Amino acid sequence: MEIRAATVLPARREPIELHTADGLTLVGELAQPLDRPPVATLVTLHPLPTHGGFMDSHVYKKAANRLPALADLAVLRFNTRGTSSERGTSQGAFDGGEGERYDVAAALEYAEYHDLPRVWVVGWSFGTELTLKWAHDPLVEGAILLSPPLHRATDADLDAWAAFGRPLTALVPEFDDYLRPEEARARFARIPQAEVIGVDGAKHLWVGEPYVRIVLDEIVRRVNPAASPLPTEV
Repeated sequence: MEIRAATVLPARREPIELHTADGLTLVGELAQPLDRPPVATLVTLHPLPTHGGFMDSHVYKKAANRLPALADLAVLRFNTRGTSSERGTSQGAFDGGEGERYDVAAALEYAEYHDLPRVWVVGWSFGTELTLKWAHDPLVEGAILLSPPLHRATDADLDAWAAFGRPLTALVPEFDDYLRPEEARARFARIPQAEVIGVDGAKHLWVGEPYVRIVLDEIVRRVNPAASPLPTEV
């Protein structure tokens, strides 16, 4: 069977709640391999909720649908404060990336408390800003950025990640609306351990199965290289 956009592979999927230090409850889902423990964990931070971003944004939904089965990964998705999806609505209100620091911390605390292994943070668009600003946690092994706009994340945030020392990969679409590969390489040069990968033909939202496959392959190549490249059929 060819893996298509709507393919859902077997996994243990459970609704979860995250509890922030400022008293909010956030809704999410944890997907894990069906009959074995995960080898690593993706904590995903979604695009801008004021522009339609949420835990079900398509790349993350497809990651949760595929990667537990294909790459032995746990995939944690959640709605940041004030964001809604089929899973429900997280308490609070959008705070422009500032109050969301508590949301990032709550997701990482959940992973630590539940002994989820080898945590990598995957941020997409607005989620890349949250990653660069708030994911400097000793639990985090590294981060992967999808379509980083570098609007809210400043040079000081880039310098802080450089000092943090963890690996960083940025996947930058050739036709991104905000930051394209050449400029991205110049901006991320402040982080010695950063790798910028330009993706030919891609746009900010990674629409189209070929681009989704590129993203998921690049994630797996870094987080569980033994499972790379991902199969296109099951």
